[in-house]
Amino acid sequence: MKVLRTISEVRADVPREGVGLAPTMGALHAGHVALFEAARSECETVVASIFVNPAQFGAGEDFERYPRDEAADTAVAEAAGVDYLFVPAVGEMYPDGFQTWVDVEALSRPLEGEARPGHFRGVATVCLKLFNIVRPARAYFGQKDAQQLDVVRRLVRDLDLEVEIRAVATVRDTDGLAVSSRNAYLSADDRLRALAFPNALAAGAAADREGRSAVEAARTAIDGLEVDYLEETFDLEGARLLAGAVRVGGIRLIDNVVLEGDLP
Repeated sequence: MKVLRTISEVRADVPREGVGLAPTMGALHAGHVALFEAARSECETVVASIFVNPAQFGAGEDFERYPRDEAADTAVAEAAGVDYLFVPAVGEMYPDGFQTWVDVEALSRPLEGEARPGHFRGVATVCLKLFNIVRPARAYFGQKDAQQLDVVRRLVRDLDLEVEIRAVATVRDTDGLAVSSRNAYLSADDRLRALAFPNALAAGAAADREGRSAVEAARTAIDGLEVDYLEETFDLEGARLLAGAVRVGGIRLIDNVVLEGDLP
């Protein structure tokens, strides 16, 4: 595996055909490995990026303390079959004078967009830059970040980008909690409390199958966690989801379950 740090290195080294891209912010875990494995199974060349994107963090969020361990991440990516790891500095992606931003308007407003104003502007802008730099045939995103997936798909559709967006199913630990880089912030007690979140989503999905309200059932089962939102929503491809965000011990977690359809 080759580590690249500049845009010029990517353009010189990465092939122009058959490339799969998995954008990440590092702190790699089993969910990221699932992205790499999906890309490996479908593409001749796999590129992963690690970039903790300041533009998608708001005031008071955890940009400065977001977990960073390049040596560990490099080992994980190489073991998963990544061919090129793109690890740019902030100045490489946002040079002095940078002032062009991408705003996927309506899809960026509710849910995560309401809780984190400007977040999806940062996501859309950095994804467009990565697509232009790497020129992948396919790009891989996790289902856990379903609204992000929707925003990126709309970006690709509206700007006529030649990249296929692929969704990879949420990876969960054996206790049911969706894997996330931010899980590392949870104390042992908070980790146990956090299990009420996936359990509530599962209760909502079960209620939906019985013709009852998924949202009401999930809220009943949430067991005292601080809820930012818990709503039924739809994605661009027509899937119906129950999506939520909760806070456990000050740590904000997001998750969702598909009620109907899928996220191909």
